[in-house]
Amino acid sequence: MNALPPARRLRVAIIGGGFSGAAVAWHLARTARPERLSISVIEPRPVIGGGLAYSSAEPSHRVNVPAVRMSMAPDDPQHFARWLSRNGELEQDPDAIWKNGDVYPRRRVFGRYVAEQLAPWLGSGTLRHVRGLATGVARDADGRAWTVHTSSGPVAADIIVLAVTHPLPGVPAALTSLAEAPGFIADPYAPAALAGIGPDTSVLIVGSGLTSADMVAELDRRGHHGSILALSRRGLRSRGHPDIRGEPFGDFASVPATTALQLLEAIRATLAAAHVANVNWQSVFDQLRLQGPVLWAALAPPERARLVRQLRVFWDVHRFRIAPQVAAVLDRRHAAGTFDNIAARLVASKHEDDSLAVSFQRRGRTQIETARFDAVINTTGPAHGQALQLNPALRSLAEAGLIRADQYGLGIETSRDSRALGRDGRAVATLFVAGPLARGTFGELMGLPEVARHAQAVAVEIARLLDTPAEGVGANAAHGPIAG
Repeated sequence: MNALPPARRLRVAIIGGGFSGAAVAWHLARTARPERLSISVIEPRPVIGGGLAYSSAEPSHRVNVPAVRMSMAPDDPQHFARWLSRNGELEQDPDAIWKNGDVYPRRRVFGRYVAEQLAPWLGSGTLRHVRGLATGVARDADGRAWTVHTSSGPVAADIIVLAVTHPLPGVPAALTSLAEAPGFIADPYAPAALAGIGPDTSVLIVGSGLTSADMVAELDRRGHHGSILALSRRGLRSRGHPDIRGEPFGDFASVPATTALQLLEAIRATLAAAHVANVNWQSVFDQLRLQGPVLWAALAPPERARLVRQLRVFWDVHRFRIAPQVAAVLDRRHAAGTFDNIAARLVASKHEDDSLAVSFQRRGRTQIETARFDAVINTTGPAHGQALQLNPALRSLAEAGLIRADQYGLGIETSRDSRALGRDGRAVATLFVAGPLARGTFGELMGLPEVARHAQAVAVEIARLLDTPAEGVGANAAHGPIAG
């Protein structure tokens, strides 16, 4: 068999043009021979690269890690920082520079950086932006090619990469009665979602993670000075960054834990050792983040499920830290008595007398309390466990038996080389998953550095197919059964 002839281009369709999809496209264009590729990024937003995370026009929404740790190029961590220092953005936004010298620019700035990296490839014949929503994906009868149906027309492809956006937050059952009520905000990142909230409005925020903190910061910037209550099951607020960043501390990978309990004990012991050594706890979690793939791989599926079920909430609030500018707003509002954070479970809700009545039970108490609010904001986090039902493209693949949900409720099950596993447990050779929806296989895949490395790995896998005979690229639809 001969390799692909020079005139033959490998057609790659990437569904989703946020950071994950943009990073795959960029790495693929740079890693492979661009003249042998035709990459289509299917994304309804006007620009590739921003996605949900980095398209926000809200000035108070900042990246939540220092700029020196954000880069599209895993082997060049200063890539974004150099771009930032060249384009004059910091002169326009001096508040981005924190008092310790770390830089936390606005999220839309990072989105612009990503878009600029892709710009040279757009219009070159290698990369095109299909501005539309993917509504379905079908594999041809012989299994050698695909068609992605979009709101802008069909897109033919030899390779599909699923890099879809985070699903919208699920609305808790206790709040469904408020779905049509004025003042209930189901999607906090919808354009002008908070525009109708007045300065004296009383607000309930359901959830206490990164999005919850964003909402407090945005309300504050808009001049809000009414009361804000954040409610979550554990009442755990996302932690902040240390004044002085240190090197990752500890070793969890040499002898990785094989149970969730062993891992918890190792973390506690390392935190104690860090305290004795005058090392901040953030350095311990930085090491956990770096060694996360090894730790996840060492756990059997039941232990992974136990980890997600029992410890994920504690991991999230320590791992996903808020920018110090945002933390300062929360601290100031709390000190002023206009912001509080409680642990409670929702019981019921009702729209009555132009207010939203919400009943809840505080953690450790038996009584049910009911409070009235002018606005309720839902920040419960992306409904990753429902992604295959909520996203029409993913739903079509699931119904065809070409993808399946992972057993941890995190996204799509994949092989170790990021190919999707079908209903029969076999890896589909030309169907890849990039970004957070693959974290059931890889563990830590929410942070930008990890997503960038994963995108690079997916691009390398696809580039290898350039030397596969044309008739063989999609001929073998599956590699064989693989344990997730």
